[in-house]
Amino acid sequence: MLQNKLAGAGAAMITPFTPDRRVDYQALARMLDYVIEGGVDYIVALGTTAETPTLYMPERAVIAMYITDHIRGRVPLVMGCGGNSTSEVLDQLREFDLRGADAILSVTPYYNKPSQEGLYQHFRTVSEHSPLPVILYNIPGRTGVNMTAETTLRIARDFPNVIGIKEASGNIEQMQQILDNRPEGFLVLSGDDGMTLELMRRGGDGVISVAANAFPRRFMECINLAKRGAFDEADRAYERLREAVEALFAEGNPVGVKCALATMGLIGPTMRLPLVEGTEALRRRFEKLIAEYDLR
Repeated sequence: MLQNKLAGAGAAMITPFTPDRRVDYQALARMLDYVIEGGVDYIVALGTTAETPTLYMPERAVIAMYITDHIRGRVPLVMGCGGNSTSEVLDQLREFDLRGADAILSVTPYYNKPSQEGLYQHFRTVSEHSPLPVILYNIPGRTGVNMTAETTLRIARDFPNVIGIKEASGNIEQMQQILDNRPEGFLVLSGDDGMTLELMRRGGDGVISVAANAFPRRFMECINLAKRGAFDEADRAYERLREAVEALFAEGNPVGVKCALATMGLIGPTMRLPLVEGTEALRRRFEKLIAEYDLR
């Protein structure tokens, strides 16, 4: 069952850039191998952490194909297909080569601030046109609108190919409402690394993770303990990661995770404007934390 494969932790992949801000495919291949060898359960491509809003549509299509080819079925793949125009999302579904993907991740439309009925109709249309199962993505801090638990549950009940949600509202009671009323098999995944263990303790299924990019081995230790129900051990393991995970978000995502990875020599620190590289103070903070907690 696909939902079983997408429980645990998916790595929300970054997009590395060369110093002149072109996509660095060699570094992307290195990153994919790094997180897979670190034990992540699956890969999530073209999400928030990938700086997707700064990628041209042809670049997105090439990245999607490149990641699919490089993974070669080693782990499941979830492909980001979202936007603030429903018709543009349908264009992505037509133009991306999705044959190697297992599901799509589709964010609530941003900037437009649609009503709850607008969100429902958007995802109705996406679900009707998607050749793959759909995972919803609610992140009101970026989109300007919160998809309520009631709307999430309405979509989940009405459209069987909508199989889960990445919930990044930061509202644990909203997540609990979804957990308590979801259809059988509907995944509830954290969109916040720091809330993952609490969500899993309440019955949630895992996380789509930023931290898994930088510290996959250590992060997966926590997730695998939680999957076995060993939550006290998972909490103790996470204490060795807590400061580093907090640092990942100190200057925003993906600025922090790229700074950490550059500090470890896995990629360059380049961002695409309007994002800029992490500060020297953040780099020094990662140097200290990586050495102190052996996070390489």
